[in-house]
Amino acid sequence: MANTDIVRFGVIGSGGITRRFAEGLKDVPNAQLAAVWNHTPEKAQQFAQDFGTTAVASLEALLASEIDAVYIGTPHTSHAQYSIAALQAGKAVLSEKPAATSLGELEAVLAHAAVHRKLFMEAMKPPFYPLFTKLREALAADPIGDIQFVRAGFASPDVPVEHNLYRADMAGGGLLDIGIYGAYLAVSFLGDATNVQTQGKVVRGVDTFAAVNSQHAKGWSQIYCGLGIDGAGDAMLAAPGGHVVIHEKWWSPQRASIHYKDGRVVELSDDIVGSGLNYETAHFCDLLRAGKLQSPILSHDVSRAMIRLLDHARAGLDLVYPFERGL
Repeated sequence: MANTDIVRFGVIGSGGITRRFAEGLKDVPNAQLAAVWNHTPEKAQQFAQDFGTTAVASLEALLASEIDAVYIGTPHTSHAQYSIAALQAGKAVLSEKPAATSLGELEAVLAHAAVHRKLFMEAMKPPFYPLFTKLREALAADPIGDIQFVRAGFASPDVPVEHNLYRADMAGGGLLDIGIYGAYLAVSFLGDATNVQTQGKVVRGVDTFAAVNSQHAKGWSQIYCGLGIDGAGDAMLAAPGGHVVIHEKWWSPQRASIHYKDGRVVELSDDIVGSGLNYETAHFCDLLRAGKLQSPILSHDVSRAMIRLLDHARAGLDLVYPFERGL
């Protein structure tokens, strides 16, 4: 594709996150919402009406249409199957996090991406925000040394009990939904987790709280996530020459403070334009036009490291989803 070619997206799902994607697409140059499919036709029709696109009658129709890429915004348990179907149909895939519910599922997706030589990227928004880019540039220009400790997490007190996050059969709980943000921050700075210890609470097959301490190739991390309690949403990166605080909400970062050992404090800020999902989508479109198969920022190995850490965290809680038991 040429640099100015329009990237035509088909979306699978029409819930809240897909609506944020569609809103964000308005702020992505040379990108277009071309079609939507939802297994409930009425929801697809309403989405199409709201965003000025076309509702199609089936997944097969969506994948056979004149689209370049698929965005998947459905519940966790369907991400892998829809990714594989889209890749088999020759479409590039931007899959909402988590890209899969386990490393085994993710490997199946990545195998199809390799066989069909199509771009696949997990939609993990923090690294593409302007503030995050500005922070990395500031640390490169005025270093604090190698990051050796990462602390991150948050908990959401207002999730309705009828939400999918409280359903074990839908891979609910905090780890896969919000814990994966902390996992990203840890593995992006520290590398693969080599030892993971977890304490927490499991209610009816769902992790309602998890505190995860991990040793990594380059240091250590502490991640927490929970449902039903109100937890702060800042993050810290610690190094020999100082530390960084990414202020609440760190996963949609707008402010950070770099504290140097000599007493200096550098304040960084950058406003968010659009829904926030536009930044990762613009990066994905650039990759697609350049003929790339994965992102250098959110590579397949980073996706592997995130879900591998969460697999170990779940194991520490003896948390196995019903579909993993064949139930």
